[in-house]
Amino acid sequence: MSRSERAESLESLAIVPREGGSILAVSAQPGARREGVLGVRAGAVRIAVNAPPEKGKANAAIQSVLAEALGCKAAAIELVSGASARQKRFYIDGISPGELRERLASLLAESMED
Repeated sequence: MSRSERAESLESLAIVPREGGSILAVSAQPGARREGVLGVRAGAVRIAVNAPPEKGKANAAIQSVLAEALGCKAAAIELVSGASARQKRFYIDGISPGELRERLASLLAESMED
C-alpha cells in the first residue's frame, strides 16, 4: 500500500465520537497465524488474532491487540456491536477521534516500514 493509499484509507476510517472517547470500526480476522493491526479496509481497521471465533475468545484477543497498539489499558476498550460478526465496533475510552486517527496513522506507518 502506497503512502497516498494509506492516507486515503485513514480518511475513510469510520471513527465516531462518543462522550469520553471514540467508537472504532474493526474488521476481525480470527484464527490468524500472527496477531496485529493489518491496515484499513472498507472503513474499518483490520485486526488479525490467533484466537478462534468461539465463546468471545477472538473478541477478547482483539481488545488486547487494540489496547497494545493504541497504548491504553484493555479495560478502556469495550465491544459495542458485532459480537459474533467479522465487522465489529469498539468503544475506546479516553481517546478522541482525532487522537485515535493520529495513533492509527503512526502505527500503520511503522508497519509499512517493517
